[in-house]
Amino acid sequence: MIVSTQITDISGNGGVARALWFTALGQCRIEEETLPALRDGDVLVRSLYSGISRGTEATVFEGRVPQSEYDRMRAPFMSGVFPFPVKYGYCTVGEVMEGEAALVGARVFCLYPHQDYFVVPQTALTLLPPDLAPERAVLAANMETALNIVWDAEIRPGDRVAVFGSGVVGALTAHLAAGIPGTETVLVDPNPERARLAGALGVSFVAPDALEGEFDVLVNASGESAALSMAIDHAGLEGRIVEASWYGERQATLSLGGAFHSRRLSIKSSQVGHVSASQQPRWPLSRRLAKALDLLADPRLDALISGETAFSDLQDIYPRILHSTSTLCHRVRY
Repeated sequence: MIVSTQITDISGNGGVARALWFTALGQCRIEEETLPALRDGDVLVRSLYSGISRGTEATVFEGRVPQSEYDRMRAPFMSGVFPFPVKYGYCTVGEVMEGEAALVGARVFCLYPHQDYFVVPQTALTLLPPDLAPERAVLAANMETALNIVWDAEIRPGDRVAVFGSGVVGALTAHLAAGIPGTETVLVDPNPERARLAGALGVSFVAPDALEGEFDVLVNASGESAALSMAIDHAGLEGRIVEASWYGERQATLSLGGAFHSRRLSIKSSQVGHVSASQQPRWPLSRRLAKALDLLADPRLDALISGETAFSDLQDIYPRILHSTSTLCHRVRY
């Protein structure tokens, strides 16, 4: 049963929504758009929170998406075309306001840009587990990425694991790896302030120049090729190296001399657009996202929320959020 098939005046402006658009290089603006009428199977969602995925959104905001990646970089509900103007984002938590009766009032996650109201097929929604606070659920897309990285890395009980880069994805990857019985996981980052974050997540921390020994699995989530070279230097015989960074139009330089060949090392890319090959037969994208939400039940993960801004103020502060080195996941409140 559909509760309503027409957009009512829920937004306070006759069915008009407000969304953040990247209008030009380094520029953004909140713009209005008319919501469509609901069709069979659609729902109207009121946004509660969205999360700024700093690394990817900065790449888009700064016009660094390579032309060859325009199609692959499209988010599920992105509007516009690369490089500009685009409406971009994929970390929204909301409440269903209209649509299927059983869904009305439900708290949901959707891979939708920063917008206060939106209409999507109900199949695009993932229900929040009852024990997950909606404020923390904005980390779902990042947790999904981290889960895929752990699968790609094939981390096993007892492995020594080094994760380079303590951004949200790197920190979540280290958090998941540390939860595998018997693993020795360390988060590597040159910023000493991130030691506190690692401690909050129950993960060991070390500065790059203090890293010692060989590791079974090494993950680069730093976005820096120097960290990838360090991973090669610290990989044991036939060690597994996963490159989880995306460089956009930047070039990555590393040395494949030294012990790279004699240690028979392998470097594997990890990208969330496809479920890890080892899991694909049993894990559709919907199951992976649902599991990511389940994994966010741990309240320690609130340490990854580095700030919060009202949506009405977002166009003024958005560039500063992206450029601040202290930003992890910045939450937008609607």
